[in-house]
Amino acid sequence: MALIHKNLLKNPFASSRSSLTCTYKCGNACRDDAPNEFSSNEYFADVAKRAYSRRQALKVGGAATVAFGGASLLAACTTDGGNGGATGTTGAEGDGGNGGGEALEGMRFTAVQPNTDDAVVIPEGYEQNVLIAWGDPVEDGAPEFDFDGQTADAQAKQFGFNNDFAGVLTVADGTLVYVCSHEYTTEPMMFRDWDAENTTEEQVNIGLAAHGHTVLAVEEDDKGFLKPIKGHELNRRITGFTEFTVSGPAAGHEQLKTNEDPTGTKVIGTLNNCAGGITPWGTMLSGEENVDQYFGGVDKLDDAELEDKLGRYSIKNDVSDRAWEKFHDRFDVSKEPNEPNRFYWIVEIDPSDPESTPVKHTALGRFKHEAGQIHVTDDGTVVCYMGDDERFEYIYKFVSSRKVKEGDMAHNMGILNEGTLYVAKFNGNSPADQIDGSGELPEDGAFDGEIEWIPLMTANADGSGESHVDGMDAAEVCVYTRLAGDQVGATRMDRPEDVEASPVTGKVYAALTNNKYRGMAEGGQGVIDQEIDQATDGAGRPYEGPTEVAPIVENKNGLVLEMDDDHAGTTGTWNLLLVCGDPEEAATYFGGFDKGSVSPISCPDNLAFDEYGNLWISTDGNALDSNDGLYAVAVEGERRGEVKCFLTVPVGAETCGPVVEGNRVIVNVQHPGEDDDATPDNIISHWPDGGDAQPRPAVVQVVRSGGGKIGA
Repeated sequence: MALIHKNLLKNPFASSRSSLTCTYKCGNACRDDAPNEFSSNEYFADVAKRAYSRRQALKVGGAATVAFGGASLLAACTTDGGNGGATGTTGAEGDGGNGGGEALEGMRFTAVQPNTDDAVVIPEGYEQNVLIAWGDPVEDGAPEFDFDGQTADAQAKQFGFNNDFAGVLTVADGTLVYVCSHEYTTEPMMFRDWDAENTTEEQVNIGLAAHGHTVLAVEEDDKGFLKPIKGHELNRRITGFTEFTVSGPAAGHEQLKTNEDPTGTKVIGTLNNCAGGITPWGTMLSGEENVDQYFGGVDKLDDAELEDKLGRYSIKNDVSDRAWEKFHDRFDVSKEPNEPNRFYWIVEIDPSDPESTPVKHTALGRFKHEAGQIHVTDDGTVVCYMGDDERFEYIYKFVSSRKVKEGDMAHNMGILNEGTLYVAKFNGNSPADQIDGSGELPEDGAFDGEIEWIPLMTANADGSGESHVDGMDAAEVCVYTRLAGDQVGATRMDRPEDVEASPVTGKVYAALTNNKYRGMAEGGQGVIDQEIDQATDGAGRPYEGPTEVAPIVENKNGLVLEMDDDHAGTTGTWNLLLVCGDPEEAATYFGGFDKGSVSPISCPDNLAFDEYGNLWISTDGNALDSNDGLYAVAVEGERRGEVKCFLTVPVGAETCGPVVEGNRVIVNVQHPGEDDDATPDNIISHWPDGGDAQPRPAVVQVVRSGGGKIGA
């Protein structure tokens, strides 16, 4: 019996993220068909079910196009309501606990309530300030920010736009350094006269310069706030014009060669850098994510195979939204068809050496990297966990064959060049008929099962590689990692974003942000009910149904996955820690904790841990009629599953980062004030400067009034 979801016609996928944000952040990835359409892994149970679903799709195909073809039905991409309010409550305020009992160390604060304020809202007893904001000087010679006087030369030395990943580390000489990525630019919010069809070369180059990374030397004041050290030799901007070197089995491969770089070993720029990680050897990792949106020229191609490969990576534009190809041939795939292959990598940056050349690591695979997070096992084995942030994509890990050598940066910068790349298959342990898409737990009381890590490619010390995928050599596995994952039967996930191991327990957590097309029918059999409109994958087939690792149909609020992994091995176990959403909704689950005593949480994105082992989650696209926020979650003991909101960000903004350490919390506040009707002359936010100022992405930090540890 098919599940009947008549709320499909009421846009149940809406969230706080505007269509404007979706256009410039991810190229409307959540509007269009998912690119994982034709892979050979387990899509339906067998060929007969595929044939049946195709026949059924033909009966309602026209209605499906109407219901899901336009911008009015976007998952996490519209401002239209219809989700119900964020009605969950948080309890006792005396010790900051939720619903009685004493909160865990690190979580002893009064939970912030859902809101839509144009401010960063923090618990009572805490203070905040802004470390740095878009346009503030970073390198020597940078002018002060002037919204109406921007230049590309100035932006290349100033703090970039839409800061995402945040990290703080101490380099060898003892200097404290803040690092971040600048994910994307929103040109309609940056320029009063923005017109994509008539963009100027200067505007294009300002956009390129506003991407990339910032390295900023900082020092701590007497309250515990960080402040920039102006003129420090380590202060550095990395942009869309910075030279990168290529490492690993795909370095020098034909698929990476272009007219400007016939060697296939040198790339100009890095784009759409989302989350990242700090390595034990003192470098920054950053994931290139939604790079597809920067390329145009697909309509001029006459190569079906190339178009299919580009399409698997969502590259489909005839003209890009920013029109960069108008001034830079490298963004026109009809002129440089290999240029997209030079992006979607994990990049590594050495903050301690401003003259160093950043690296793109091909051994870690090419896909929409949310981040790369390092875990080191007891015997010193280095493991890098990664998520591919798109609907129905995969989770990966890379197990290095090289161990850390303290103080030897040249050696350590090669750790991610040698080892084996794996993709995950998540097997559930409950009968299929107990996973009906409603969120009701199976009879064993948990969504859980076993993990199988499937090897894709092994990179050798000499730069060569060995493929473990039939029909693909090692370099091809690196360049077309999604295709390799398709072939070996990896498990399709609900937008796997940050994947990070706890430094206390070693358990691994993954944020699965949402998936509006998950779960068309009971058991994932692709049965379409004729009474409703259904989304299809572009081939006339309904999308994959609920599975035990993704048990919610039309998953608008997301999941948090917990893995007890044999880090260097090929097996493990998994369970769902959180099924996010309004606690009053039956489908939600909070690790077994009392649902009436948790903060509502929606669309988990970036992860961090405090020193006590609590998981901290920042959100992106809250679908519960509240601003996004930062949440602490207990993962062990009697209070396992307790969720408490520590802060919320301003209207239109996304919570990024975060950093939770001792006496300080840092979050990057991205795209404040972005709204479909907003322009520089019609703004809805004045954060962080207040008054009548233009909104600016910025870094906010929070400390306890009078000092002391966070939540202690």
